[in-house]
Amino acid sequence: MNQKNLNTISSFRRISLITVIAVYFLILVGGIVRSTGSGMGCPDWPKCFGSWVPPTHVDQLPNDYQEIYLAKRVAKNERFATQLDKLGFARKAEEVKNDPSILIEEEFNAVKTWIEYVNRLIGAVIGLLVLITMIRSFPLWKADKWIPLLAIFNLLLVLFQAWIGSIVVSTNLLPWMISVHMVLALVIVCLLLYIHYRSYRLAYTVKYKTDRPNSLFNIMLVGFVLMLIQIVVGTQVREEIDHVAFQMGNLMREEWISMLGIPFLIHRSYSILLFGIHLVFLYKIYKYTLRNVSLFKWSQVLFGVIVFEIITGVGMAYFAIPAFIQPLHLLFGSLIIGIQFVILLLLNDQKKLNVEKISS
Repeated sequence: MNQKNLNTISSFRRISLITVIAVYFLILVGGIVRSTGSGMGCPDWPKCFGSWVPPTHVDQLPNDYQEIYLAKRVAKNERFATQLDKLGFARKAEEVKNDPSILIEEEFNAVKTWIEYVNRLIGAVIGLLVLITMIRSFPLWKADKWIPLLAIFNLLLVLFQAWIGSIVVSTNLLPWMISVHMVLALVIVCLLLYIHYRSYRLAYTVKYKTDRPNSLFNIMLVGFVLMLIQIVVGTQVREEIDHVAFQMGNLMREEWISMLGIPFLIHRSYSILLFGIHLVFLYKIYKYTLRNVSLFKWSQVLFGVIVFEIITGVGMAYFAIPAFIQPLHLLFGSLIIGIQFVILLLLNDQKKLNVEKISS
């Protein structure tokens, strides 16, 4: 492979990696929006209170602004419910139509409005990064046509995610819509990681140095599936917390944990199983691979992030769900999925750990 092609691949790898990091940053910011209760800081989408630059004081809004934006959201939700019904989700359509929380319009709060607005600005920047990633993938068509094809699909997925975000706003943060929004974000992360990894393989060959690739892959695959289940259960716990918070008027946070149901107990106990599986994986990686190789280092990072994820979970359970811990818990959970996915890609190739340039 000539130097020009290597430079093209290297350039693409940089922008794709930057995009992955930016998406994770957006997940963190989204967690901050959620933990501060700023999700409805802007009652409309994509504008904020009908403007590209939101107001800073309630006097800048009409007296009946709550009724105006409630009517707009109700109309949009009716269209969304109709679409759900046509797709066969009649039960969810009824939920959208009849959920009383959707009809609650929050009062203007400048801080919450600007937190949500900054979140949207960051989202717009990431949209541009995804677009640039797609454009920069086209020169790689001859080397690997799947890279530009997947980059195009990823852009479409990001646009769909933006639409889902608008529905989250119009449904007044309907819990299951937030869960869909989160799971889709993880799909986008994994797709970006796969695109980046395919471009990595164009420039580098990775030699595998373990005699247990299949067993290691199977253990990590089980851990990956279990973590996905854990995240789904976690979104259900988050939905319960939202419901309890609404009932309690966002007061008496120290009582919220005791009011949560079975999903919280499952989510809490499930973490022990995840910890054990990844501890076994780390031990086997240590036993069957060289200690100074990338796969072992990735495994150490994964285990460390899992430990921090558990610590933040314990912090929320025993310290009245502090708002500053929630975004970190969400970020660490998302990082676990990404790192697991990278390790699965490494193991799946059956040739890893000491890296050499093809051109050398």
